[in-house]
Amino acid sequence: MDLLALVDFNLVARHGGFGRAARAAGRPKATLSRRVSELESSLDLRLFERGTRTLKLTQEGRALFERTGALLAELDETAAAIASGGDKPRGRLRVSAPLLFSQTAMGKLAAAFALRYPEVRLEVTTEDRAVDMIEEGYDLVIRVNPDPDETLVGRILMRDRLVVVASPDLSRPARDLAVPTVVRGVSDLTSAWDVKSSSGNSRITTDPVLRLSSIVMVRDAVRAGVGAARLPVSLVSHDLAAGKLVHWGDVDGPEIVLWALYPSRRLLSARVSAFLDFLKEAFPSGTPEELAAFID
Repeated sequence: MDLLALVDFNLVARHGGFGRAARAAGRPKATLSRRVSELESSLDLRLFERGTRTLKLTQEGRALFERTGALLAELDETAAAIASGGDKPRGRLRVSAPLLFSQTAMGKLAAAFALRYPEVRLEVTTEDRAVDMIEEGYDLVIRVNPDPDETLVGRILMRDRLVVVASPDLSRPARDLAVPTVVRGVSDLTSAWDVKSSSGNSRITTDPVLRLSSIVMVRDAVRAGVGAARLPVSLVSHDLAAGKLVHWGDVDGPEIVLWALYPSRRLLSARVSAFLDFLKEAFPSGTPEELAAFID
């Protein structure tokens, strides 16, 4: 396989067209088209579906792009590191992080990382959905309790737990009486919460009076006295310490585990390694208290 033709193919695939790729690279469009055609001939595969105004990767082309794009990027980084006399973090670093972690901690983390590594161009996207790291071009994703994935490896950043909290003005009801609650989203249909406290296990019957799409919004509504809620202890530890909220018990269930994930088949670049080490430095023990320190 012609390595230079493969580079040109990745350039066209990344920019989504011969014209855009030619303008980005300062190369003749005809040259890129010829090199990609030669690669298709050598592989005996059609890599692009060519329309009048559109260019779309075939299934085989997408597979080749996904498997070779990261490898070519690593080759470029290795050559740049050798040329500069060291493996200094530099270049673009794309990170996907969940909404709550981004709202409470990522702004400060990203700013501190950018100051320490000025040659890295950090881009953070906030989303809770599962992403395809290779196809969408992410170097690292941060996720809560991710599903097992053989193509990814990772490290645990921290552990958290859910607690039931309420305003001091809201009294916990007697057994079997429902309490007004604030829940996240429309899919939470739980009619009761099992909680653990120093006095033992108990069940709280719930009456959802408010549904909100953000955990931070839920916390603010609970502060206002609308009802009780299940929230990460890292998000409410300051309010509990200040007496703005009271603790009704820990939610009986699996803990919240925050992971940093990256593709298993890729060698870690200097910038990804630096970011992972930076996260470890920020959360050395991985406790909820360490995350709470980032929350205003």
